[in-house]
Amino acid sequence: MLWVLLVLQFMFPMAPGCVVEERIALMRIRSSLVEANSDVPPSWGRSDDCCSWERVRCNNNTRVSDLNLDVLYIPLSNSATSGCSWNMNFTMFSSFHELQLLDFSLNSACFQSFEGLQELTKLRYLNLSGNYLIGDNILESLDLPSLEVINIELCRMSGALQSSALKNLKNLRELYLGYNQFNGSIPAFLFELPRLEYLDLSGNLLQGLQITSSSNLQSSLRELHLQSNQLNGIIPASLFELPRLEYLDLSENLLQGHTIPISSSSNLSPSLKILDLSANNLKGLFDFFWLRNCTMLQRVDLSGNTDLTIDVKFHGRVPPFQLRELALSGCKLDNSIIAGPNFLGTQSHLQTLDLSNNNLTGSIPSWINTRTLVYLNLANNSLAGSLNLMWQYQSNLEMIDIAMNRLVGQLPTNISLVFPNLTALNASYNIIFGHLPLSLCNISILFVDLSNNKLTGEVSNCLFTDCSSLNVLKLSNNNLGGSILGGASNLSIGTAIYLDSNNFKGALPNNLTDNNFEGPLPNCDSKLTLRFLNMSSNTLSGFLNAFCNSTKVNVLDLRYNQFMGGLDWIHHLSDIRILLLGWNKFGGHISPSFCQLKYLNIIDLSHNGLSGLLPPCIGGISFGFYDYDNVFYSVGSGFYGIDFYLDHDCPPFSYSIVYDLQGFTFSTKGNLYTYGRSFFTLMSGIDLSANMLSGEIPWKIGNLSHLKSLNLSHNSFTGQIPATFANMSAIESLDLSYNQLRGPIPWQLTQLWSLEVFSVAYNNLSGCIPNSGQFGSFNMESYMGNANLHNLSQGNRCSPIPSPVEGADVGEVSADRSFTLPLLPHSYSHSGQLLRSCSAFHLGSV
Repeated sequence: MLWVLLVLQFMFPMAPGCVVEERIALMRIRSSLVEANSDVPPSWGRSDDCCSWERVRCNNNTRVSDLNLDVLYIPLSNSATSGCSWNMNFTMFSSFHELQLLDFSLNSACFQSFEGLQELTKLRYLNLSGNYLIGDNILESLDLPSLEVINIELCRMSGALQSSALKNLKNLRELYLGYNQFNGSIPAFLFELPRLEYLDLSGNLLQGLQITSSSNLQSSLRELHLQSNQLNGIIPASLFELPRLEYLDLSENLLQGHTIPISSSSNLSPSLKILDLSANNLKGLFDFFWLRNCTMLQRVDLSGNTDLTIDVKFHGRVPPFQLRELALSGCKLDNSIIAGPNFLGTQSHLQTLDLSNNNLTGSIPSWINTRTLVYLNLANNSLAGSLNLMWQYQSNLEMIDIAMNRLVGQLPTNISLVFPNLTALNASYNIIFGHLPLSLCNISILFVDLSNNKLTGEVSNCLFTDCSSLNVLKLSNNNLGGSILGGASNLSIGTAIYLDSNNFKGALPNNLTDNNFEGPLPNCDSKLTLRFLNMSSNTLSGFLNAFCNSTKVNVLDLRYNQFMGGLDWIHHLSDIRILLLGWNKFGGHISPSFCQLKYLNIIDLSHNGLSGLLPPCIGGISFGFYDYDNVFYSVGSGFYGIDFYLDHDCPPFSYSIVYDLQGFTFSTKGNLYTYGRSFFTLMSGIDLSANMLSGEIPWKIGNLSHLKSLNLSHNSFTGQIPATFANMSAIESLDLSYNQLRGPIPWQLTQLWSLEVFSVAYNNLSGCIPNSGQFGSFNMESYMGNANLHNLSQGNRCSPIPSPVEGADVGEVSADRSFTLPLLPHSYSHSGQLLRSCSAFHLGSV
């Protein structure tokens, strides 16, 4: 062995500050990184002194003591289930005998055992989070008594937590096992480790706690994170008896019971700062007087326990604590919290307050101190009265959510001075009137929702051009007017605009996207990052060539306007998912270039003047749901998450704006439906009704196996119903009424087991009506107006369909069934029948 070291020293001469075997080990690690296509620290190998290399630290004996090798490998896929990307072996680290810190986190590497780490007898800090630890009982090989901190979060480990090796970690102070797949019960020995101060088991599948008494619990535990598991039953009383406990998080579990194991005689730790019991099934009473000895208390969250009664009276005493965060959303609150007196009037340092979803009545309480609050959520109550209290003083508020109340008032004209730090404002569904203040443009705000109020006047174009930080603007259902977008030509809003159901007028600017159009076709270089745009139900007009530049748009709703021209620009909307252009004056043909919209999920071109043939290539569009569509409907997606830093709080208080696709409706099964956040998963459809399309229906449309709704009614289609429609296995609504189709109803359609609504009324069909499968449930209304179409009698002979009653009013029979309305494109008849039908339809769409 000695001669091997001599040869190695000859090949790699000892350099000051570097031990040869450690330099060789680092070069081996470098080679492994190169093979895995990982980032390699540039300085490694450039000099002989490995102690001078980046991410390496040596002690006074020139031995490597710290290795910071985190985030060297970045996988191409962002999927959390993509699997490990490369294999690593801990034997590569066995040469670092004086190593105290090893950080190899967030590298997506695979480890099958801890073999090789046993020789690192001085290792104190080990971070392997964001990798893959695979194999049965891999924790059994983690036997390093010197370890003080272990972080193996997000390592996809599974099984029960019964490792004997963890029992030997007598020096362990911090243990992070969160967001793996551990199941079963939390073993008691974790609470008996003598020096353990921080234990994080959040985000697993754990179901219970093996703790029956506080007699065996050590006194060192300060933070306990058990949120986002499947813990059930009652909360063990022993958790509230840990003498040094500062942080207890049991949120997002299945805990229940009529009694929380705290009372006026409980010996709660005076050091308790954070108590989070939110999103469980707790019942009974929670009295804040029980916390009277918790002098350090800063945050309490009991939200989402709908049967938990909250008592905030505090028996006339002043509590010794000063809360910074209080969340009681969706609890069983009574109006004493509004009317007072209660202890909340004594909280002069409160920064976050959430009393939403409680059906509270009365006015905004006077004890709310807007000078200290950063986050205020009073949404979804029944509060009434004036808003003037909130506008009186300069405030530190960054987020205000007072939506869905009955509050009355105007926005302050100097809103930028009253709320200079405002980041999100949601005051929708109230009685806010007056004009939008011009000074709103002077705030670096991310989210504004003032929809469903009584706002009037014009909207300044600075809101569309000068607010570069504004991501979402919702002004729907007000009485706003003037030129659309305030006449602005260059938009700065980043993600979504809702201006529907107002009184805007005029044409869209020709350069909506900051381009100069020349010649017959516009320049289609995209700069606009807008994803959602809803300007339906106005009186907008003009041509829409400007939208060919909006290649980032995912949802576009321009229904119920007076736009005209062709649709040649549509194929440039390469990311479009939902395209709603119905009830306008568009004309011309549907070009085959339309088929380039490969992500399309919903298309509504109904009630326009489109003519010509339907391109067969439409049958090649998937009309399906993609995994990455989650970002467009999930609650609190990354686009709208806002972090609030409260007095250097780490991690910060995080608020996720609940943003969905509310208001995007689609007509199917004879009715209008609003799907909200589930739009992508619950519906995929095509509505081309009430146009002048002609020719045969392309048989390739039958390839749309994911399509749930198809409406081709009120056109001039000829030929036969394609038998390939039998391949549309997900179809729920199929409307082919009011065309010139001939021939029989294909018997293959009886294979459509999902079909709920079917209409071929008023065509020239002949032969027998199928009566098997779902066709046995359709009534004669689905087939009326086809003189040569007959029932199949018991003797397997066709019998004539009874003629409709002379002079029957189809609109009267089913005014809300869009497929029965005999409407022609842009027919504005004043007959009683048509007015009744149109009114019903318009009311449903608002």
